Amino acid sequence: MEGDNNETRGKVGDQVMQNPQALAALQDRLDNVLHTPSTIESLPKSVKRRVNALKQLQVRCAHIEAQFYEEVHELERKYAALYLPLFDKRKDVVTGAVEPTDEECEWPSDREEGEELAEEMKKKATIEEKKEEPVAEEDPKGIPEFWLTIFKSVDMLSDLLQEHDEPILKYLQDIKVKFSEPDQPMSFTLEFHFEPNQFFKNTVLTKVYKMKSEPDPADPFSFEGPEIVDCEGCEIDWHKGKDVTVKTIKKKQKHKGRGTVRTITKQVPNDSFFNFFNPIKVSSDGEMDEDSEFTLATDFEIGHFFRERIVPRAVLYFTGEALEDDESFEEEELEEGEEEDHEEDGDEEEGDYDPKKEPQPAECKQQ
Repeated sequence: MEGDNNETRGKVGDQVMQNPQALAALQDRLDNVLHTPSTIESLPKSVKRRVNALKQLQVRCAHIEAQFYEEVHELERKYAALYLPLFDKRKDVVTGAVEPTDEECEWPSDREEGEELAEEMKKKATIEEKKEEPVAEEDPKGIPEFWLTIFKSVDMLSDLLQEHDEPILKYLQDIKVKFSEPDQPMSFTLEFHFEPNQFFKNTVLTKVYKMKSEPDPADPFSFEGPEIVDCEGCEIDWHKGKDVTVKTIKKKQKHKGRGTVRTITKQVPNDSFFNFFNPIKVSSDGEMDEDSEFTLATDFEIGHFFRERIVPRAVLYFTGEALEDDESFEEEELEEGEEEDHEEDGDEEEGDYDPKKEPQPAECKQQ
């Protein structure tokens, strides 16, 4: 009888080892056992005292790390001043204020393509010249719709973009990032520079992102570097009837006594990118509903993306080269996830596979 029991336990053990879900559950239980407070509590008092001393050292490490990031912020300010002339030149080229020289316009890929097709193009040009007079090539000013093209190309920004926003963003000339001064709390400001237009009177719209680089006294071990903790927009001085962040609706009301009907009009919020400049405020007590927390977290992510990616590499997002890099990275992660799924499916077929259970989707992290 004992032999039968051992054999049964052996079979069950083999089935467990072949079932990834069972293994994962078992691993979770082991992890919980290994990391439960009882493990620490079971240590001798003298050892617990030493563990507490290590925690004190860890808190001091967190404060040193915070100082490190403050100095990194100072370096960012220093190098922002070095980037500024280049970004100003970029704005001048985009707006057509400056025409770059032939030397500045040279690019290796252009020369290579030219060498490969030189003879063929010469022949075609000669034939076309004989057939008809050359038509003057259109020469627009600067690079039209430079920033609007970027907005429409990047998923994170196109999700905010509405059709009625596009005519306004055609007037966007530049986006700048400015860092806080040394004696000011850590922050950065996004400046959206517009040429004069019929939509609003502002020439610059701003969004300030306030940051914190210090461990939380209540949870110092959670510190992983500077984080955005709040943001502040600006008031847009819209021309009459041009505010795209609101829409006018008509509503009929019936008088209870006389039965007469009247039509009233009122303004309600409207989806628009320009709501970006009127963000949700962080409550003083820190209590927010789930939707507000998600909206605020998304806002912080967009602000960080402007600062770290869009502004420094604008031309690569305009041409799509930066997008290709991002997509290649995402596809590579997805392929790895799919391979893992196939491996798990194979294991399940060997073990106790239940066809009634739907396969679990692979989790993939988007950059």
